[in-house]
Amino acid sequence: MQLRIVSRNSPLAMWQAEYVRGRLRAAHPGLDVSISGVTTTADRFLDQPLSALGGKGLFVKELEQEMLDGNADLAVHSMKDVPVLLPDGLDLPVILKREDVRDAFISSRFGALDELPHGARVGTSSLRRRCQLLALRPDLEVLELRGNVGTRLGRLDGGDLDAIVLAAAGMARLGLETRVREFLATERMLPAIGQGALGIECRAGDQTSQALIGVLNDVPTAQCVLAERAVNRTLFGGCHVPIAGLARITAAGLELEALVGTLDGRRLLRDRILGAPAEAEQLGRELGARLLDQGAADILREIGHD
Repeated sequence: MQLRIVSRNSPLAMWQAEYVRGRLRAAHPGLDVSISGVTTTADRFLDQPLSALGGKGLFVKELEQEMLDGNADLAVHSMKDVPVLLPDGLDLPVILKREDVRDAFISSRFGALDELPHGARVGTSSLRRRCQLLALRPDLEVLELRGNVGTRLGRLDGGDLDAIVLAAAGMARLGLETRVREFLATERMLPAIGQGALGIECRAGDQTSQALIGVLNDVPTAQCVLAERAVNRTLFGGCHVPIAGLARITAAGLELEALVGTLDGRRLLRDRILGAPAEAEQLGRELGARLLDQGAADILREIGHD
């Protein structure tokens, strides 16, 4: 039996594919798992903002086409890159156990976000991070920064920027934790929908593949990601809009928090809801509706995501 994984060619994406391959081989000794790499449109046009290219969905679109064409069985994604609406014929049956959800502050010269001098230059490709950074520090100059992790660190080390902000999970997966100067608490920087979690996508009718990968599904993480994605779907948001969300399961139940903000950080709408984990999707819809009632639709319309 063989499973074919398709992945972006970036080092982080390939690490994620290799990680899933290792987990599958451990769960099913003798299983043949291959990996093929694809350079996506979003990876080819690094000189343009993601929002201009069509958002983070471009990171997964070509991988999905490989599966629909029968050239691959699985794709491994960072869940923060996956649009809330999947193409017909594809399913997302597996969410692996979540890792660090936080954002990481990285700088060659400064030990924390609060230590940055007035007017410091901070790089990020995320509108979500932009709005929250500017809410915390309106004096900062937040600049567009695209490329894989190595490229972004190179821009920082070359002196173009005073700091950059990346996902802590990605830094850990690449063995780069020592570059992190501060892990930003979620109270200050609410993460992206699905951040820290990996998902496995496959063809909807492929029962053989779904049976093999099902052992990797982590139910609590899947419930949390389902709730977060329901917020995004209710807000009609994509992967490249200033929307953040985080669900956690505690003794009290599933706690879900979400945020929508203006690009200048001057207005942030933030709300939370608590309920049963089994009602994850309904909780996400309710919280999204509450944010819409508070004015989220106006904010998103202003930046062209109505």
